[in-house]
Amino acid sequence: MASWGLVATIKAPEEKALAFAAHHLSLGADHLWLFFDDPDAPIPALLANHPRITATLCDEAHWTHVGKKRPPAHQNRQTQNARLTYRELAHTDWIIHIDVDEFLLPPRPVAAILADVPDDTIAIKFEPFEAMHDPLLPDDIFTAREFRAALRHEHWPRRRAALGPYRKVIRDGMMSHTVGKVAYRTGVKGLLPRLHTVMVDKEFVRTPDWHPEIRLLHFHAQDKAAWLAAVPFRITKGAYQFRPELQAFLADSPPEEIDRFYRRTQILSVDLRDELVKVGRVIIADLGLRAKVQALLDGRL
Repeated sequence: MASWGLVATIKAPEEKALAFAAHHLSLGADHLWLFFDDPDAPIPALLANHPRITATLCDEAHWTHVGKKRPPAHQNRQTQNARLTYRELAHTDWIIHIDVDEFLLPPRPVAAILADVPDDTIAIKFEPFEAMHDPLLPDDIFTAREFRAALRHEHWPRRRAALGPYRKVIRDGMMSHTVGKVAYRTGVKGLLPRLHTVMVDKEFVRTPDWHPEIRLLHFHAQDKAAWLAAVPFRITKGAYQFRPELQAFLADSPPEEIDRFYRRTQILSVDLRDELVKVGRVIIADLGLRAKVQALLDGRL
């Protein structure tokens, strides 16, 4: 079996940080390195004191230790924290670098999956599936049951049914990143983590295929109110700044049009959901996050 850990830079309400930690501890993560991005927000005590978690407050002392001024862009802060973990903290065979709203979904223990990776493979890539909106679900901190992947290549004929008149706004059916996230081996000389990949000796490591087992569930827009609140940041500094069609649409459309866009693209009909499940473009998953957080609170994780 291979040991593995997660690194994440977190700026989120406490219950979301707990849900992220509890889920991955329940999957058997050997260690979590959690960097709390807001220096004025205290680290949740439960996470600060957990034996399998190293929780770091990203205050002035932290950035002095990193050896850099606090990067203005959150993407660069995430990268620097991942590199610090790799350079100084990691004691597992593998590290996975993801965000607080991303959750691994494996069909069997992650440790067993990673143990099966060929010895000459430095990094593997996980395909992202975005959480869909379902107003009928009970609150589960991050709440969704249906997760849709990109609609590319042979799936393009299904884009019309999934996206309707907005298929040019989100051409592949994804609002956020489509490139996925990676797991990478420790102890590789010259390795530098990046957000969605790694480099070795200043060359990108090729990860041409999605890993066939582990999926990445991304809670990006399933909460409409939270999504709307995040849109201005995402247009200017976040996930949409390099998505010109989506950026322009969200910047220029009136609220009623954005509402139509959201309902049309982020809610799946039963028939479409069933078809996309058959072709592997939708995953149905119940994460049970509140139950996992309770297990963490009870000391069972």
